[in-house]
Amino acid sequence: MSSTAFPRSTARIPSPWEQRLAELNYTLPEAAKPAGIYVPAVRTGNLVYTSGQLPMVQGVIERPGKVGSEVSVSDAKLAAEHCVLNALAAIDNLVGLDSVVRVVKVVGFVASSSDFTGQPEVVNGASKLLADVLGDAGVHARSAVGVAALPLNACVEIELVVEVA
Repeated sequence: MSSTAFPRSTARIPSPWEQRLAELNYTLPEAAKPAGIYVPAVRTGNLVYTSGQLPMVQGVIERPGKVGSEVSVSDAKLAAEHCVLNALAAIDNLVGLDSVVRVVKVVGFVASSSDFTGQPEVVNGASKLLADVLGDAGVHARSAVGVAALPLNACVEIELVVEVA
């Protein structure tokens, strides 16, 4: 009696979160390489903290400038979504998205003109995407802070803290 060996599949099964991203027409990018002396994400216990993620798309800052003078709120909300996708990629690279239990906190920094006070609305772009992808597990505590400038003239920067299994 002979046996036939079948090659093992190396295809990775997408997590439910990745499937949900695809349903919403989002693609998880590759995790960004650090631009300095830090790591994109670090795990301590059952928490993962991401470094601040910029709205980088294929190595280019999306929608650069200050919100309220050079960048519209709607464009800044889209940039916040890109930041979240980059943060999720950093988490996926470190522990896998399938290990995410819930989003604990979102911190959003918005490069703002001196009279702009709509930072919470901009960071809603990040919050909505997380809730859309993760459902109740994506609802989180949050800070939305206006700043004078961000690295590479980004209009928004997002940090995540997530609980993992």
